[in-house]
Amino acid sequence: MTLRTALNDYKRNRDADRAFPGELRSTTGVFSGHGDRLVYVDDDGSLRDYSYPLSGLAGVDRSRFGVGGEWFDGGATQRYPDDGAVVETVHERDGYRVVQRDLTLGRLHVTRFDCEGDAPADLELQAYVDFAPDGREGQTSLLVHEAAVEAYHRREHDYVGVSADSPEVHGQIPERFDELIGEEPVEFPRTTEQEAYEDEVMTAGVLVTAPFEAGGVTLVTLLAERGETDRGAALSAVADATDEYDGPAALARAAEEAREWPAPEAAPHRETVVHDLRVVSLLSAADGGRIAGPDFDPFYVESGGYGYTWFRDDAEISRFLLDGSEALDVDLDDWHQRSADFYCRSQLEDGSWPHRVWPGDETLAPGWANARIEAGEDTDYQADQSGSVAGFLADYLRTGDPADPERVETAIAQAVESLDDTLADDGLPVACQNAWENMQGRFVHTAATFLHAYASVARAPVSAALRDHARDQADAVLEGLDRLWTGEFYALREHEGELDERLDSGSLALPAAVRAYAAVADLDDATLDRLVTHVEATLDGLERETDAVRGLVRFEGDEWRTGPQADEKVWTVSTAWGANAAAELGSLLDERGDDRSADAFARSRDLLTELLPGGSLVRDCGYLPEQRFDDGTPDSATPLGWPHALRLATVAHLAEAGELDRSTAAPEAAE
Repeated sequence: MTLRTALNDYKRNRDADRAFPGELRSTTGVFSGHGDRLVYVDDDGSLRDYSYPLSGLAGVDRSRFGVGGEWFDGGATQRYPDDGAVVETVHERDGYRVVQRDLTLGRLHVTRFDCEGDAPADLELQAYVDFAPDGREGQTSLLVHEAAVEAYHRREHDYVGVSADSPEVHGQIPERFDELIGEEPVEFPRTTEQEAYEDEVMTAGVLVTAPFEAGGVTLVTLLAERGETDRGAALSAVADATDEYDGPAALARAAEEAREWPAPEAAPHRETVVHDLRVVSLLSAADGGRIAGPDFDPFYVESGGYGYTWFRDDAEISRFLLDGSEALDVDLDDWHQRSADFYCRSQLEDGSWPHRVWPGDETLAPGWANARIEAGEDTDYQADQSGSVAGFLADYLRTGDPADPERVETAIAQAVESLDDTLADDGLPVACQNAWENMQGRFVHTAATFLHAYASVARAPVSAALRDHARDQADAVLEGLDRLWTGEFYALREHEGELDERLDSGSLALPAAVRAYAAVADLDDATLDRLVTHVEATLDGLERETDAVRGLVRFEGDEWRTGPQADEKVWTVSTAWGANAAAELGSLLDERGDDRSADAFARSRDLLTELLPGGSLVRDCGYLPEQRFDDGTPDSATPLGWPHALRLATVAHLAEAGELDRSTAAPEAAE
């Protein structure tokens, strides 16, 4: 996303109620991805690259397609046929339709257009493609070759080619300075009244016009780096692709070979499981790290960006995949191994993990919580991230088959030392930043991640001394939680000696943590009763329902990105966390013969319905946006990896417990 693109969006949406101007939203289309390229296909067929965090290449900044002199204008139906990797977008025209099929193959992206119905014999494709090589919007240039048009700055060279011979090619002049500061957005493609002879060359935008041949035409874009792919090889790759991918059958064959996620045949809610695995795969780098979501806000207009790897989110995703894969009979062994290797490589010398990294090359990314790297206070550190990673590594060592268990055990031991260093004498983690990254204090969620990590290490096949120490520390954290008990629920945090007595969906990490603790130590009835009361109070207090949407808000008093509405927005991760927490509580109660388990399982199923096809929080394509406004409008990162992994794990948990197919009524209705 370039500044020009952001300014154009700002001008179009500055008066919008539920769109934050200056962002590059991904809430109306779907993604195609493979390797280190991630391409968004909007419901008007336009393409944009979200590849930079994965590859360091910016690719397509904006584009537009049309036929017969008219541009596709949005609202097209989109789907993934046969649960595969091809994105199908159907554009209805007068008397015929154009079926657009998109597939990403490494750094190559193929877009195939086929006509169905009574289409004009002389139909032409108009394709406007504007690249941003090296993230630049100036100091770029075009080279027009026989097989493709090349846009370049310095390191990055991008290509676009079509299957038709001798297409018409016209460079597109970017916004001039007076247009940038003007009131109105600029529409592309365009012609201008005054053009210097070099204007159509000193640009990275191009308009290509090509005829449909035998009812179809193929367009290919390729991202390349100087020094890795020479010009001749790049041009040959584009030419070969435009010839090879000449119809749906060719794309389907390529998609099956390129698919990077399993397709379980007998999994419960198979469609949803496939969606979740696809999303996690789309957001993943080849070596293990994942972006939290497509980076719709790289200029930090209303957020701190999303195209990075947070170790909290990533490790939670890894643990949910680990928990769910066996129950669903999905082979994710390679995924688990890549994650473990990634965490071992990126661990800091003190045993902790940094705030966030670029998943493509695993270097330190911009962040505001790196106190363990700089000479800052621990309050500018998110201790829960290290707790989440330690918990996954311990569970993987116990239930998985790591290639180098000694390396994993070493990482776990160093992580425990880091957790010890940030655990106060009273059993609570020291003051730090919270999971939502908007407060400081001593949080119930941070304590839950510590409890889960210590309990998981106490169960893991590590040295007896490390297991015993971890169990003692788990005891201390469980006792320390008493400081946050309000009499009805656990407070969000302790801050400057006072309890912040708000409900927080992050506290829904407690049931899984307490269940892990119960596997290595005796859990007293009083603690269990508190947990039941807390989960009930949290789910009741955070649930929000309107005519269009139902789910859980993030925490009481959350004002972030609420726009025109007065109350908090519903979050998919909070709702999925609620469903998962209720399932974990149900199993914990069931393992103790406590008949309150039935209500907990029913509550889990009830929340899960909002996340399954037809539910108010899920898009038709299966994606879970991070948030929804009261009128149902999706907002923020879409799709977000964390709730997708939570959804998969919850389906697996309920299925394994034999509770998935019961009535989905809420506990009150079930009575």
